[in-house]
Formats: sequence, structure tokens, C-alpha cells
Amino acid sequence: MTAGPGIAPAACEASPAQGAVLREHGQRAVFCGLTGIVWLHRKIQDAFFLVVGSRTCAHLLQSAAGVMIFAEPRFATAIIEDRDLAGLADANAELDRIVNQLLARRPEIRMLFLVGSCPSEVIKLDLSRAALRLTAAHSGRVRVVSYSGSGIETTFTQGEDACLAALVPLLPAEPAGAPRSLLVVGSLADVVEGQLKRLLEDMGIGPVHFLPARGMHELPPVGPNTSFLLAQPFLTETARALEGRGARRLTALFPFGSEGTTEWLRAAATAFNVSPDVFRKAVEAPQARARAALEPHRFRLAGKRVFFFPDSQLEVPLARFLARELNMQPVEVGTPYLNRQILAQELALLPTGTRLSEGQDVDKQLDRCRAERPDLTVCGLGIANPLEAEGLTTKWSIELMFSPIQGYDQAGDLAQLMVRPLVRRERLEV
Repeated sequence: MTAGPGIAPAACEASPAQGAVLREHGQRAVFCGLTGIVWLHRKIQDAFFLVVGSRTCAHLLQSAAGVMIFAEPRFATAIIEDRDLAGLADANAELDRIVNQLLARRPEIRMLFLVGSCPSEVIKLDLSRAALRLTAAHSGRVRVVSYSGSGIETTFTQGEDACLAALVPLLPAEPAGAPRSLLVVGSLADVVEGQLKRLLEDMGIGPVHFLPARGMHELPPVGPNTSFLLAQPFLTETARALEGRGARRLTALFPFGSEGTTEWLRAAATAFNVSPDVFRKAVEAPQARARAALEPHRFRLAGKRVFFFPDSQLEVPLARFLARELNMQPVEVGTPYLNRQILAQELALLPTGTRLSEGQDVDKQLDRCRAERPDLTVCGLGIANPLEAEGLTTKWSIELMFSPIQGYDQAGDLAQLMVRPLVRRERLEV
């Protein structure tokens, strides 16, 4: 958990879609960007994530990933020891030594991420220069890349954004005369990736690539003939880096629920001139399955009021899904950062009068939540237990990152994740 002192009073800013947005700067309660390693190390199969940090960093990752003592995961922490703090050891030499040991033990590693954290001793290190030095030292064997997962600088999903943005300069350039291609950006469960790829290919769209790729040998080409769709709403820096390489972002809803998935696919179909008949034929069966899967959950959730604390940056598209497909009533939709350009279509579909907040002053937001007494509160772990003790029903937002929730075939699962806390509360009350 990270917390920072208040630096400014709350302010309201006009939003073209929703009117006033409450902007808050104060105490915040979020996981740091290191948490993204838990899903990224499973996705990029020949990569290793080496956190340069403290024992707290190591404990966070071990706890979040559920690592057993005999497992050998593809992440670790280079822990700052007393010798480092006292200036008795050269930090860069120590880092080189640890990397050499790691690569000798794990010869299968093809990409090594040096991940910065928040101790001041780490912030002083130039990890980008260290990455260049280590890449040269192990030329042809491994590529070393750096990014920051510091809790001072990031909320937990921004770790993925920083990681993918660091990969963009490494993507090969499109060959001359390359056909148009589609790049799907954002870490997805393998089953979801496969489903979305089949739907796109059924429409005749291709080649279709994914970022992150599953290995160094699969890094997708990028250039002016690349169109890309974001699969996650928190990839601001990655989108900016891809646009800097000449790629074009397709504006769309995010693929949560039947509606979101349909409109996400429609954006690709429109860009690649897919006929309406071909599009309808590709989506009608999975769309019908998604709607059928949502029906029993709509009965449980309709009319229920939901309150979002800012945490994952999934809050706006999730609120749209819950409101439009399950008839829930968003009371407040808080998000750490509100990218109005990326979320423009999502914001336009939120119910009129939905309170939007950007940033966080956790004490003030807790007061608003207690006053509203919502049926369901989506929030971080550190807030959930106290609210449960006060009789409020909560959903851990981090579980939404660890679960496959995008696409048609996951729509019912996403709804069920929201139903479970309500069922648990009913059983406890009985």
C-alpha cells in the first residue's frame, strides 16, 4: 500500500460527457505498479522481472503471486542491504553481479526487465543506463529493459503500462509494403486472446498481433500500416509510444460484456472495411451466448447501487457495463486517472448524473461512501475489510485484474464476480 499527504483541495473540472468531475488530491490507498509483474510474468514466457527494491517489495510479490518455497518463478527482488545503504558497496557493480548470477542459473531467459521501486536509493540509480550496459555485456543472449513500478509514481495497473511502453522501442519496424495489420494491446488471458483472435480472423481481419507477445521471438512489427485496439483502459503511455511509431489507435468501447465486446470488434471491422453481413455473421452466436449468460445475474443485480473507489483504472468501463447490461446504478465512479480521450465513448454511455471522481482523497471518499450506503463497493484490499466490518458489501478490484473478464464468453463470469459478494453477505446475515 502507498499513501501520500494531501497537496491541494478538491476541485471540479468540466467534462463534456458527464458535467462536473470531482478532482481530488490527498491521501490515497492503492497497490504499487510492481503488482503488474504477477500477470505479466505469466504472459511473457521467456522474460524475467528483477525488482530493484526492498524486502517489502519481495514480500508484496510473493504474497500477491502465492509463490511456494519450492517454486521457481520468473521474478525476484534484488534487495537493498545494509551495505548498500551505508555506501560500502557500489550499487551498479552489485546489480551487475546479481544479473550475472541470475543469467547463469536461468539460461532460458531472453528478456530481463529491471523494475525500479520507491526507496530513495533505487530512485537514484539510473536503471535505463544499467539496462543498456547489461544488454551490451550479454549481447546476443538477452535483452535488458527497464521501467518503474514505484508506488510513489504509479497505481498498480500502471506497472503494465510502463512495461509495455518500454517494449515499444524494441518492436521491429514494418517491412516496406507490409499489408495493414491489427495490434491488440494489453495483457489478456490466453483463452481470451484466442477467442478474440478467432473472431477477428473470421471477419477476414489480419494479420492480428498482440502486445505483450509471448516471447522475444514474437514481438509484433509496428508502423504506419498498423492499427491498434486497446484491450485495457490504463495504457496511456503505451498508446502514446505506439502513435510515435506511426501506428493509429482505433477508438472503441472496451471489451467488457456483450455490448463492449461487440463495439470493440466493430471498431476493427469498420477500420478494415468488413461488410455488415460478415460482421453480423461472426458475432451473432457468441453475442447471443453472452446475453444469455448475463440474464440470471441481471435478476440479482438490477436496481442495486454500486460505488467505485479509484484503484485499477477499469472503473469507468466496468460502471458502463454494470449500468447498461445489468441495470445497476453507479453512485460514484472514482478512478486514479481519467483519460478523457481513451475513455470518451465509455463516458458518453454512463447514466446521466453519475458522479465521477479523479484522483483520491481517501478519507473524503470514505465519508461519501458511508453516506451513500451502496449495495456494492468496488475497492482495494486495504479499504475492503474496514468497510465490511461496517456492514458494507465489497468487491476487491484487484481480483478483476487476475480474472479473465474480457470478451463474450467471459461476460457471465464478470457479472458473477459482482454477484458473489452479495451472495456472501446474504449467507452471513442468515
